[in-house]
Amino acid sequence: MRTTRLGRSDVAVSRLGFGAAAIGNLFTVVGEEEAQAAVDAAWDSGVRYFDTAPHYGLGLSERRLGAALRSRPREQFTVSTKVGRLLLPKDGPVSSDLAEGFDVPDTHERVWDFSASGVRRSVEESLGRLGLDRIDIVYLHDPDRHEQEAFGSAYPELERMRAEGLVGAIGAGMNQTRMLDRFVRETDVDVVLLAGRYSLLDQTGLASLLPGAAARGVSVVVGGVFNSGLLADPKPAATFDYAPVSAEFLARALRLKELCEDDGVPLRAAALQFPLGHPAVAGVVVGARSAAEARDAAAMAAVDIPAQLWRRLRTEGLLPDDAPPPAAVETGEES
Repeated sequence: MRTTRLGRSDVAVSRLGFGAAAIGNLFTVVGEEEAQAAVDAAWDSGVRYFDTAPHYGLGLSERRLGAALRSRPREQFTVSTKVGRLLLPKDGPVSSDLAEGFDVPDTHERVWDFSASGVRRSVEESLGRLGLDRIDIVYLHDPDRHEQEAFGSAYPELERMRAEGLVGAIGAGMNQTRMLDRFVRETDVDVVLLAGRYSLLDQTGLASLLPGAAARGVSVVVGGVFNSGLLADPKPAATFDYAPVSAEFLARALRLKELCEDDGVPLRAAALQFPLGHPAVAGVVVGARSAAEARDAAAMAAVDIPAQLWRRLRTEGLLPDDAPPPAAVETGEES
């Protein structure tokens, strides 16, 4: 699978990345064997980039991902995790973490911490949970309400850790563009992770972030390509950005599906591949909770999509004229 180097770093990601939130029991329980099988299937499909975070299942995602990758040649894969939430043992009675979206016992509580010491501690604790010798990419995770500390304390500490060789590439991951745009303009990040804001239904990232990143040599990894499920399976019960879908967005998604099917293309394939057309985008991350879902994501990434489909979407006003369509599926390595 094609890989792309991030910014000016030596870290590369495969064009399709494995999002490990689901194997942290996102919404529902995933068994140990099922989680291992999902990672194995992604690997067998050529995926070499794996993204996780302490937030996902109160560390369960990191532990499972590390265990699943530990027997693999370390130089052959890239792992990213995130900082900003420390996991502290809970004093009170244990119940469920479903309020935070994960079906795990709430044995720990998340504490926001974008201090320099908090960032370093978070990386060290993630290394312990992953059981790996290093973390390739570290993102500041959702610093929406911690902007001053993120820029004033957390980001400079990531720079120091990169200079020390403790991490290979640094950046920030969010589902908004304003702060990511600021990171691109005002810091020396290698990469930003943009969730849900450059998809077939939401091209917010095209206004400033993506052109700015391309101009400054900063890579973008895109998550949320299915907008929390609507573009995977458009139906009245679907969700869009983790909320019930509106009639307007459901109608747009159903029309996208119709036009894709007219050209023999699954909507999932178009949704997954669309962000890869922009020159700033190094890859997309897709979550999987089973081997079948991991294999499906790889199959959708490999679908040959005719150029006429992208033209039809523009003609109908479903895509802006300045959204570059992806080229034909490529193989090989890009520096």
